[in-house]
Amino acid sequence: MLRHALASSRYFIIIAVLGALVASLGLLGFGLIVVARGTINAIQTGVVSPSVAKSLAVGAIEAVDVFLIAIAVYITSLGLYALFVDEGLELPRWLEIHDFEDLKRNLISIVIAVLAVLFLREAVAWDGARDLLSFGVAIAVMIAALTIFLRLPSKVGPAK
Repeated sequence: MLRHALASSRYFIIIAVLGALVASLGLLGFGLIVVARGTINAIQTGVVSPSVAKSLAVGAIEAVDVFLIAIAVYITSLGLYALFVDEGLELPRWLEIHDFEDLKRNLISIVIAVLAVLFLREAVAWDGARDLLSFGVAIAVMIAALTIFLRLPSKVGPAK
């Protein structure tokens, strides 16, 4: 009886799956709003200038950042579902998640992309007043550390 209850408790992960799915949808909607607002603001100014183009570019980069985070949350939702609820979930080969290590590797890869986009946003919006070099070095160190982590063999099994 206890064994069956414990085995069935894995379905409680549906709460996390649904929460992550709702969060992902919310982030996608927010990203769409960011794109729409940036475009509308650029059109409403009626001015074609480098500053308007820069503003539009920063808005687009911010939207990409939000979309990447939404994708990370979505992958987490799919991964948790595949790991705990339905191992037979049909996913594209590049998104297949067989164990927790696969989920971590997918998420870390997206975090690296988010960090790169974060730096790009700051570089495009740079006004010369902030210390962009220190910020870039900090992000580069984080990306390097995460890349090394991805390359290290897993304690669970061999690295892929």
